[in-house]
Amino acid sequence: MNKRHIPTLYLVVPCYNEEEVIEKTAIILKEKMNALMDAGRIEHDSKVLFVNDGSTDATLRMLHDLAKKDSFYGVLSFAGNYGHQSAILAGMMEARFYADAVVTIDADLQQDIDALEKFLDAYMAGAEVVYGVRNDRKTDGFFKKSTATLYYKLMHALGSGALANSADYRLMSAKALDALSEYEESSLFLRGLIPSMGLPSDIVYFDVKEREAGKSKYTFGKMMTLALDGITSSSIRPLRMIGVIGFITVIAAIVMVIFSIIDWANGNAVQGYTTTLIVTLVLGGVILVSLGVMGEYLGKTYMETKHRPRYIVDSVVLRECRRKDE
Repeated sequence: MNKRHIPTLYLVVPCYNEEEVIEKTAIILKEKMNALMDAGRIEHDSKVLFVNDGSTDATLRMLHDLAKKDSFYGVLSFAGNYGHQSAILAGMMEARFYADAVVTIDADLQQDIDALEKFLDAYMAGAEVVYGVRNDRKTDGFFKKSTATLYYKLMHALGSGALANSADYRLMSAKALDALSEYEESSLFLRGLIPSMGLPSDIVYFDVKEREAGKSKYTFGKMMTLALDGITSSSIRPLRMIGVIGFITVIAAIVMVIFSIIDWANGNAVQGYTTTLIVTLVLGGVILVSLGVMGEYLGKTYMETKHRPRYIVDSVVLRECRRKDE
């Protein structure tokens, strides 16, 4: 493997209604990037690219003010709200034209920015993808911690390659980003999609801190949507499980029929009300759950056939930068 040169690094920061943290985040990120430049770890044309995901507060205005005052900051703005995963993808797809490596990090800076050195070490050692994995979940409440643990166990049981306790805090090389650009599905779950590419990778463990300010914009509903996307976008095992459950149910029904015939032949008067009720409820529940799972996959197939854009970019502000292909 050829020795890698010092990379031009872009930090991609998705933002949705983050007016309370933008200014502080921008200062912290610039200080960190300047320290890396001074240490000779990254090139001086490295930048921070904020992605505005249809914010309804003053976030976009503040981002444009930053970009206007300092060319170190860039801004990509969506025409509407397309979601966290789309914002990350759009930022990476834009940054790949200018950067050798891209790191995605949330605007609240709960993900430890000091882990960047470790990301760069792994990149220089040859990794095309470097995954950020949380050391623990001390900052999460009991409910979120418990559901997250169960979710990743379920993901692994269903055949997903997503790393347990991984986050959308990762480094990707230009080669990895070019490979990712070949994927065209609209249902995005990057934590499961990127490992499926099979490129050389490494893991960096980081601590999670409290938010700099404000409240998390990742609601329970958004987490549930991401969880469903994660399962249905990276595995068809739930569909196969329906077939298995159906087969087991048919066997159980045949056994019950045999026992019922034997009881009838022996002259046993069996009321059967409770048994009938239980069987009806169980079968009805299995059928409805099965239809729901199949409907989820059918819906995703329907959305994919539309070939609608995953996002629409309203504007891009990037000053004093040059595309690699020029």
